[in-house]
Amino acid sequence: MSGYAGPVTQLPDFDPTDGGRHPCIVERIAASTTPRVPFSVEFYPPRDEAAEERLWRAASVFSELGAAFASVTYGAGGSTRDRTVRVVERIVRETDIVPIAHLTAVGHTVDELREMVRVYGEVGVSNILALRGDPPGDPLGEWAAHPEGLHYAEELVRLIHEVGDFHVGVASFPEGHYRARDLHHDTEVLVGKLRAGAEYSITQMFWDVDDYLRLRDRVVEADPEQGAKPIIPGLMPVTSLRVVRRMVELSGCELPTGLAEQLRLAAGDGPEENRAAVREVGIGFATRLCERLIAEGVACLHFNTLNFSRATHEVLANLSMVPAAGASIGTA
Repeated sequence: MSGYAGPVTQLPDFDPTDGGRHPCIVERIAASTTPRVPFSVEFYPPRDEAAEERLWRAASVFSELGAAFASVTYGAGGSTRDRTVRVVERIVRETDIVPIAHLTAVGHTVDELREMVRVYGEVGVSNILALRGDPPGDPLGEWAAHPEGLHYAEELVRLIHEVGDFHVGVASFPEGHYRARDLHHDTEVLVGKLRAGAEYSITQMFWDVDDYLRLRDRVVEADPEQGAKPIIPGLMPVTSLRVVRRMVELSGCELPTGLAEQLRLAAGDGPEENRAAVREVGIGFATRLCERLIAEGVACLHFNTLNFSRATHEVLANLSMVPAAGASIGTA
């Protein structure tokens, strides 16, 4: 790999005390000076004090490396509401990372959703990712709307805009959402969300660049205007075979046979998987995936970090986008 070839990005600062607003995500990634392409990260609300400390260590690293934004997930039915709000509020208050707060429709009334949007606004959030969400307790179970709630993410996009002046993104699915009838139907749903006022989409994690490219082509063909909006690829460097198998199971996406076999061989046959070997395979695969995505002109690379910084940092360093871990961060 070639070495790091530029300074860590310096994006326009946001001062939450001056009454201003965060820029929209499209503007934020356009303003990035990260070498090659902007990057962003996803965090989960921590479950305990140790997990919270780990999250803030990761947030500090990614803030210093110049992450364009950080999305923070939201549990189905509001199961992580207070923790999500606390995390995004602290990101606003203590970092220069632009936060995106997730919001899921499942399990909520319309009034509860409106109130949640207002709460986000009160803590300084300008960007929201609107999601229908999976059933609590069983993500692959039968989906049912709350009797006083919404049925679709498109409706949530419209509701958020009705409540206030927010920038809204949505999810997209390179392999098609597992509840969609087919890829044509899945594309229609995404285009509907974009027409409702979403400014971009972030994909579910995927492992085959061709799936992403076919999604991008389908949206352009269905509606060139909406197809011009960024489709940001969602990625996850694999560091544990057990963890990635579980995430694939819950998401409904598929792990390519070749990658699955490489990871299985790396894990070994012992009672505990060989994490170092799995990690080496996962980091290498993620680096090659990103190289091709950059070559295909993606607007940004979005990493599911599981609240750790090291794996994503290594991939970014391999791509010559940031200094290697332990290197001085500043001008090259």
